[in-house]
Amino acid sequence: QVQLVESGGGLVQAGGSLRLSCAASRSILSIKYMAWYRQAPGKQRELVATITSGGNTNFADSVKGRFTISRDNAKNTVYLQMNSLKPEDTAVYYCNAPGEGYDPDYWGQGTQIFVYS
Repeated sequence: QVQLVESGGGLVQAGGSLRLSCAASRSILSIKYMAWYRQAPGKQRELVATITSGGNTNFADSVKGRFTISRDNAKNTVYLQMNSLKPEDTAVYYCNAPGEGYDPDYWGQGTQIFVYS
């Protein structure tokens, strides 16, 4: 069992930057990967970025070059650094981790990002 809590959301001007944090309730060393998703109003939830336990990262094409995912194992925290923000980045952002075996995935409560122009 692991609890995930996101923080860092809020209102930001287009072109600005914001860093989201996902704090886990236990060590994330044994978790195969961590991910950030987002869901905009009227849209399906989409995968934004992933980072494996080995540090390999992947990004959605829409955020590639602007967002960075990182991990601080000592702090049990995953970050999403968002730069050059655009209004279309406005969404609720969720932290995600796989469940053990066939158990459901773990999800944070979500944090809202508003990007205004």
